[in-house]
Amino acid sequence: MGEMINEEVSGIVDLILHDYEKDRKIDHINLFDKPSRQEVIQISDRLLRIVFPGYYWDKFYKIYNARNSLSVLVEDIIYHLNKQIRLALPYDGTYSGFSESELDREAETVVSEFFKRLPIVREYVETDLQAAYEGDPAAGYLEEIILAYPGLKASTINRLAHELYLLRVPLIPRLMTEYAHSVTGIDIHPGAKIGKYFFIDHGTGIVIGESTVIGEHVKIYQGVTLGALSTKGGQILKNLKRHPTIEDNVTIYSGASILGGETVIGEGSVIGGNVFITKSVPPHTTVSVKNQELVFKNAKSGGLDKRTVEQDEAWYYVI
Repeated sequence: MGEMINEEVSGIVDLILHDYEKDRKIDHINLFDKPSRQEVIQISDRLLRIVFPGYYWDKFYKIYNARNSLSVLVEDIIYHLNKQIRLALPYDGTYSGFSESELDREAETVVSEFFKRLPIVREYVETDLQAAYEGDPAAGYLEEIILAYPGLKASTINRLAHELYLLRVPLIPRLMTEYAHSVTGIDIHPGAKIGKYFFIDHGTGIVIGESTVIGEHVKIYQGVTLGALSTKGGQILKNLKRHPTIEDNVTIYSGASILGGETVIGEGSVIGGNVFITKSVPPHTTVSVKNQELVFKNAKSGGLDKRTVEQDEAWYYVI
């Protein structure tokens, strides 16, 4: 670069460094006292190798004996996860006043407990795989679902993150699920409680809030929101039940919005596409949009033809 450009760069750097001195929340420039998003992503991908052995290949691991390969993988994850959890713990006020050595021991304890829970996670993931295969006639093989379906990837990472969430690990669970969100388009908060045989079909645009409770054998299509009725209260609403409860054997079709912590979708119900629900629905109920009006405009004549699509007369009916 020429002398003029060098001077320009130097002036810009001085300007930005001076701006950093305003000590705002965004001016924290220490790179080594907080978790690394990139490392958490790598940990998430390597955990998938444990959940699905033989499906997620990593070029850095050349050992083909199952025990030896798993030993190297587990040691690698433990080392990096322990480091990231250690950096995250001070963000939880519970650990205020802990010494460095106490934080080190706590991180080690959490990592150890997390790994002990992996067989349970894999048990749930196996049921999710089964639900996806049985619920989607387009699925040709189980391998296709594991390798290609975004819903299974998102729900698996969420199940892993949920265990860390239950262990009160700050930041890391959310970084994991937001990574899954970025690659699948499916946004599941790690706090959500999800039962066995959970199937996300297509999945893009799904949002599942922190205090959502989902039972077993639940199927959700793209664009579904399980959200809060209102977030105007901000931090005052923290730790409250803000998101709905979905009971067993419920199907929710695309574009449906189900909102509110007191909203319960009863067992065996079917929620139609594009409905907006803020009140509880009784068990074994079908909910659909009433009298949807479609407008057809002829490109040549310019005329309008309004037609009403007659659906069920009641807002819901018991089946």
